[in-house]
Amino acid sequence: MAAMKLPAVDVVIVGSGWTGGIVAKELAPTGLKVVMFERGRPQDTVPDFAGPQAHDSLKYSRRLHMVQDLSQETITFRNSMDQVALPIRQHGFYWPGTNVGGSGAHWSGLTWRWSEWEHKMRSGTIAKYGAGIIPEDMNLQDWPISYDELEPYYDRFEKVCGISGKAGNIRGRKQPGGNPFEAPRRNEYPLPPMTPSHVMTLFDKATANLGYHPFPIPTANCSGDYVNPDGIALGQCHYCGHCTAFGCEANAKASPHFLMLPLARNNPNFQLRTNATVVKINLDSDGKRATGVTYVDARGREIEQPADLVVLGAFVTGNVHLMLHSGIDKPYDPKTNSGVIGRNYAFQGGGGARMLLDKDTYTNPFMGSGALGSWIDDVNGDNYDFAKAGYIGGGGISIGSNSGDPLTYHPTMPGQPRWGKGWKKAMVDAYHHVAGISHQGAVMSYRQNYFDLDPTYRDAFGRPLLRLTFDWQPNEQKLMTAHSAICQRIAEEITGRKEGGAGMPRSFGRFNSGFYQTTHNTGGVVFGDDPKTSALNKYCQSWDVPNLFVLGSCVFPQNAGRNPTGPVGALAFWAADAITKKYLKRPGALV
Repeated sequence: MAAMKLPAVDVVIVGSGWTGGIVAKELAPTGLKVVMFERGRPQDTVPDFAGPQAHDSLKYSRRLHMVQDLSQETITFRNSMDQVALPIRQHGFYWPGTNVGGSGAHWSGLTWRWSEWEHKMRSGTIAKYGAGIIPEDMNLQDWPISYDELEPYYDRFEKVCGISGKAGNIRGRKQPGGNPFEAPRRNEYPLPPMTPSHVMTLFDKATANLGYHPFPIPTANCSGDYVNPDGIALGQCHYCGHCTAFGCEANAKASPHFLMLPLARNNPNFQLRTNATVVKINLDSDGKRATGVTYVDARGREIEQPADLVVLGAFVTGNVHLMLHSGIDKPYDPKTNSGVIGRNYAFQGGGGARMLLDKDTYTNPFMGSGALGSWIDDVNGDNYDFAKAGYIGGGGISIGSNSGDPLTYHPTMPGQPRWGKGWKKAMVDAYHHVAGISHQGAVMSYRQNYFDLDPTYRDAFGRPLLRLTFDWQPNEQKLMTAHSAICQRIAEEITGRKEGGAGMPRSFGRFNSGFYQTTHNTGGVVFGDDPKTSALNKYCQSWDVPNLFVLGSCVFPQNAGRNPTGPVGALAFWAADAITKKYLKRPGALV
């Protein structure tokens, strides 16, 4: 049966998370007919995140109520091209969001600006060390815009979200208590840092003793009441310990469901359609213009929504899947290192140390927020010597007080029983006295790490599943090993014991997709200056289909040693400016 065809609209937006929400909010004053599609359910602070059910750990942290339904859509995974990829049936290494607000409703809240080098990884590395330091299989690329160009949009996103933090560099002047390695910013954070936990004070003292420079993590968990520039009020964080994977009952955690969508609805021609899964971008006969999208509604009906402009604001895997399935631009071929859709996938490195504190030191892990923590950037970005270290890219090292949820937080030390009475006793003994020091590392892009369409498996809508081929490479294995050793040394400084830190049980051999690590996937539809190595221009506009814009961390050419939401939000404001101030006045290629 042919798809039902609806009357045309001006704009369709796929996804109701940060990027889609920002574009919808910025388009509101235009009065254009805008339709936003969300594959998940409607949800709002009231009634969905109201207490006490908002703290239902079984529902949110174990059954992942706000995460993609794998019975409908998933990906297949393999470590290398010589393996057969298999579908991921249980949530493992990442949690793509669903429902209104997307991942922005259940995220932790860490909100970074990426450093100047992280916007020019290739040219910045070559300038310091020469091209010979870059491995032959590493697809290192620069962003097509600089930090300085994006800085006003970082500032805008931070003010909208009410970010709590301490600046380290305001207009070139170093600020005590902030990150001394950060790029210059025009303003202090909108709110001061959150109240530090006890483990943060231990970390700060130990790292300072070792010559490092600790500072509070910038967070979208508000340290106090705040009214943003759009007039929307955010509440103060309760330190309830139910943050990552949960919605926030106090609107203290910035989320597009209450910061963006109410303003989008100021446009009387805006419509949000939930339980509506976009399955394809439709193209004209030449394949060079998007004519709209096809979606499947809650009743299983296939419906065509014509539109003049299409904006993809889904999760990384959703955006890449739509581009490949719709036949837009050239799929990436790892054998020839040519093509652009699926190219430059990167995840994020991990590692660290777990330490057992003395019986009189209580960590109170049940009190915290998604992003409450201290961090050091001394070995992040290009803040150290790549040639001496033997690898490219860095990582942040931190300690946090995020969640003591008893269904997910089982802080036994290595060597303790894994089951039964012994495990229960070990967990009870350790619950208040264990803390972890974590490494979060950059991952470069390689020709052998990529997305394509799986030749065997299909989703509930009949489309080939997206296939991910990914493994750790020697550069990242060296980085994770070295930085885990730094975490171990910090743990020893805190405890005063040589055995104070036990290495986290992670293998730096082959990548294991079976357990949660971060949700920080990047690449697949990257932006750049060269259409041969990028799918999008500097405004996140498709080179191939000019009335298509693609947003989110899928545009990053490689991953950094920090969370992606800050640049994701800044780039969404950057692209929205380009759409409203340039594209709508003269539709067509902006570059």
